[in-house]
Amino acid sequence: MPSFDVVSEVDEQEVRNAVDQAQREASTRFDFKDTGSVVELGKDEITLRSGTEDRLAALRQVLEEKFVRRKLSLKVLDWGRVEEAAGSTVRQRAGLRAGISSETARELNKLIKGLGLKGIQSQTQGDSLRVNGKKRDDLQAVIAALKDSELELPLQFNNFRD
Repeated sequence: MPSFDVVSEVDEQEVRNAVDQAQREASTRFDFKDTGSVVELGKDEITLRSGTEDRLAALRQVLEEKFVRRKLSLKVLDWGRVEEAAGSTVRQRAGLRAGISSETARELNKLIKGLGLKGIQSQTQGDSLRVNGKKRDDLQAVIAALKDSELELPLQFNNFRD
């Protein structure tokens, strides 16, 4: 029986490369000179620091450009609010979203069932979702519907089997 897995993963190496490139650009660009602009990668978050809010917004734009260049979805970033930091600076944190939560899995199951395709079954397996079907075309219709859905989560489709 044909099947595939729906997952939400983040390529940590590409994220690290995007953060390094953004930091390198911030350290060499003239408009970031003497603003203390820094991009740091934590365990599962990215922290941006700068002297003013407009420089922070520019730094955020640089980071997003690097993400797009490295073909990383911007849906991975969960932006927090701009906070005042020590020494009259501002900072903003961006959490990295990965994995499908049980609530999101229920939402995806509901969406798949709502398509009304015969023989399509979906079940949650840890932080992924397995979709089975009798026809390959029906599975491809499910993939297209999930890509068109307005979820705040980047989805990848793995292990497509016949």
